[in-house]
Amino acid sequence: MVCPVSSVKRLILEAGMLLRRTWTLRRRYCTAPLLLIGIAVCLLYQMLVVDRNGFKSGGPTPHHRNRSVMTLLDHRRLLKDPEKLVSALDAFQVDKVNAKRRTGVAIVLTGQLVPTATEVQLYQRVLQQHGYWVDLARYAETSNTVRQDRRDGSGWNLLLCLKGSERGCLRKISFSSLHPNQRVNIIPALSQAFSDVGGVCSFQTDGRLAGLNLPIIPSACGYEEANQQSLYSFTAKDWHSSIHPLHSSANQQAVATVTVYVLVTSLQPLTAFLHHTGLVRSQGDTYSQVSQLQQFFLERMSPAESRRALADMRRVVREVLLAATLNSEQTTSQHSCRLCFQWLTFTLSFNASLSAVVVKVQTDLELQGLRDPGFDGQIRKELILEDGLHFLFEAHRTQQNALRLVEPVQPDLREQYGGCEWTNSLCLPPQELLFLIQFQQQLKRPGPFEVLYPQISSETLTLSQALVQRLQHAKHSGKKAVFSALLEQLFKYHHKAKTQSREKPRASAGLRSGQDSQDSAAGEGRCVDPHLRQIYTDPPLVLNPQFDPWVKEYRAEVPFDMVMLRVHPEPLSPLCHVHLDEQRGPRVVNYPVGLGNSRINILVMDEWEAEAVVMTIYTLHVFRENRPSLPMFAEYVMCGFIQDCGLVVRPEQPCGLEPLRGVKSSGEAQAEDRPPCSSGDVPGRWVVPCLSCADNRTCDWREVAWQPDGCYHPVLDRPQLQQCMMGRKVLFIGDSTNRGMMYYLMERVNVTLEDWDKAHDTIVYHNLNQGHTLISYSYYPQFWLQQHSRPTFQRALEQLIQRSRPLRNSPQTVLVAGGVQWLNTNHLKTIQQVLEREELQKIMVVVKSLGMGFHLAVDGIHSLSLARLQELDHVNQDILIDAKHYGYEVVDTFGVTMGRYKEFLQGRCACHFHEVAKPSFSAPEHSTLHILRAEGESGTGTGTASSDPADHQDSWSASNTSYHVRGPVNQVYSEILLSRLCARDRENRTARHS
Repeated sequence: MVCPVSSVKRLILEAGMLLRRTWTLRRRYCTAPLLLIGIAVCLLYQMLVVDRNGFKSGGPTPHHRNRSVMTLLDHRRLLKDPEKLVSALDAFQVDKVNAKRRTGVAIVLTGQLVPTATEVQLYQRVLQQHGYWVDLARYAETSNTVRQDRRDGSGWNLLLCLKGSERGCLRKISFSSLHPNQRVNIIPALSQAFSDVGGVCSFQTDGRLAGLNLPIIPSACGYEEANQQSLYSFTAKDWHSSIHPLHSSANQQAVATVTVYVLVTSLQPLTAFLHHTGLVRSQGDTYSQVSQLQQFFLERMSPAESRRALADMRRVVREVLLAATLNSEQTTSQHSCRLCFQWLTFTLSFNASLSAVVVKVQTDLELQGLRDPGFDGQIRKELILEDGLHFLFEAHRTQQNALRLVEPVQPDLREQYGGCEWTNSLCLPPQELLFLIQFQQQLKRPGPFEVLYPQISSETLTLSQALVQRLQHAKHSGKKAVFSALLEQLFKYHHKAKTQSREKPRASAGLRSGQDSQDSAAGEGRCVDPHLRQIYTDPPLVLNPQFDPWVKEYRAEVPFDMVMLRVHPEPLSPLCHVHLDEQRGPRVVNYPVGLGNSRINILVMDEWEAEAVVMTIYTLHVFRENRPSLPMFAEYVMCGFIQDCGLVVRPEQPCGLEPLRGVKSSGEAQAEDRPPCSSGDVPGRWVVPCLSCADNRTCDWREVAWQPDGCYHPVLDRPQLQQCMMGRKVLFIGDSTNRGMMYYLMERVNVTLEDWDKAHDTIVYHNLNQGHTLISYSYYPQFWLQQHSRPTFQRALEQLIQRSRPLRNSPQTVLVAGGVQWLNTNHLKTIQQVLEREELQKIMVVVKSLGMGFHLAVDGIHSLSLARLQELDHVNQDILIDAKHYGYEVVDTFGVTMGRYKEFLQGRCACHFHEVAKPSFSAPEHSTLHILRAEGESGTGTGTASSDPADHQDSWSASNTSYHVRGPVNQVYSEILLSRLCARDRENRTARHS
């Protein structure tokens, strides 16, 4: 047979020679133009003949391109020499330039999942990487692309039916008439085979399986809760004695369960791959764990036993799959979807003899039995899904390239092509050619998968042999047999190559220099791709922008009631390490979400060297909304609450909102006058106007106020406060909650807060009240130090006193001591002893009592149970009693914070009810306080209108404040502190006026 390209070259050469002769004749004859025209007509005729037979749109047709190749790649020769088959498939590979082009449309039906779900984002990201344009819809019935399918394969290439959308896919999609380049993630015959029919798997009802004791229990395809409970409680009666006749019944008790994940890439012929990750549970374990299967067996038994257990596991799954394939032979039509695929989940039970039986089969990826299947299970599922997507679509562009080169051969030309019906070098229809290309790509780059089927015949056991024989007997002869033979030869070729590569002596590797080996090892362990695969959160967050590994900053909003967020960043490379907030921080953390903005830093690190290196930092800003609030209407009632029903610290007292009789808003007079409170620990409650006390969503939480029982805490205006603080020195010792009160006092006295710091040592401020007031602070306890290195409370107090001297032994010197939960009655005794020794026993001491915090289960810090919080309430009462016994003033912050424990601000302890921020506009002298007052009172009571300064921007005076202390709860107990500091001044003023 003559190659068309050679014919063209020869014609061009002859034409050139003829033209040169004609040019010579032009001088001799006057009829040269006529001669030239005749020659041109002849050449044109010959070229048209060539074009008809050998060209189309400027190049040779697939017919002629492959005619000479077809004679070389005869199927019989390919079966004897599979290397030629491999070469022919490699010839379809696309170059890197074409690999960037969009090559298909993928429809993702989300079903029960929302479009922002991380699983949906995973499909979008990976499919786009492989050249797909992704179209999202909820169901097949609502997808315009599915409804407008043109049946020629031009509408879509890939259809992914996620959980909840499978039934619609089965109804809308005609699997028997799909185009060769279309694939779906469902194999209907396989789903049917593993469906439950009267308590048994559908395929088990096939009469052709009679006499075969398959290693699967009858109820494995059921989904009843009873079956779920019995997965890990099998006894000898659940095992067919004929399956493992060598093992005694005493050894049949289940000792472990293993869940494996199988990706079936074709049913006819059967091709299946096993993922190396599974769920494992040993006898006595409560929950399953994620583990690599080989590692799990090696850790629990000898190498020989582990190999035998793994081999038995593969055999059992393979036999069940073969049986299901035999059952589906009759239901699978000749034009079935060759490229369709499906995930299967097999749960196996192992007995003491290391024999396995399938106890459950699910036609999807399922990770059940984990401690937290909703969160950890979803993360592991997506990791396996991503492996599967790359595994399936690695050859996608090559397949699309091959499909463009395959055309049907006209009947009158088939004899010239050896009877072939298709214009490709393997004489295969498109579906089979595309499948072979995909199968070879998967064999060359298996990644985390291993071939489960086909198998090497020497590994086949008796039951598998019987199934294979029955399956082969059921198959059609001729073309199907040829294709199956090609598939098996392809597998054997790659299996042999893989085996030989393992058996090569490693001596050749030793020829390299030692330095080269070290460099190679270093490269294998380093974090070279410091990016995240995904940021997983529980509850799921809607990130803005949508997550992308190359975008480093995200924002999200959460409602008021979401107080905890679990964050699990997953790196792209297992060689990269992830830590939250700091270099030694945890990888996964339960993070308390405070009101307003919270910032979470995610560090991607390379820990190959002794000193870890931060490679990339992702930042997640989470904004938690304030409590939902309705504006106060004319018709309202005043409601009060002592504690939230979500955390009942005092069982003897009511929880939640209750109507308050006789209590009105600040705009109306009360029935009787109330005197100023004589102490800072007078019991009280929070009051708020609502449309109904039965529904806290009808309240105007901007107007919430603290109301002590039978009295009020006077609020001083700034001139009064500055006069009260004139010439005084105030010493604060305690933790960050104590520091929040200090900064509030500084802002109230000084009009501005130009300097602040999260001080964890001793610091002194001299610039208050025009230099007439001194504030000093010492952080205690220094919990970050080792126990033996921490200064004692006595030592910290003595150092604070020394730094603050000179001090007067009078109420002009004030000591404010306390914190969130470290204070006890022994500290009060220490205060008394130190003050007596320092001759400061006449100074004013204010004890800030305990507060709410550490009530959330946060990783890395201790958390308190409800019982421990209730005990802490009693400890707090003892502190208040002893402090007043010593003659100290008190501020009961526990009672104030108990009812509003959800309104903490940023911080892992959930104990901070303040934050210092730099406002974008002028700050207020102090936030307007909404109070409950009795008739005749003026400016009395304590409360807050809002935690946000913007709510009172119009009422603020112009000032140059650099920072502002936010937090309505902190504001309340800080005002109580100021009230107690200036109580004597107020009494003196009252006495003078009287």
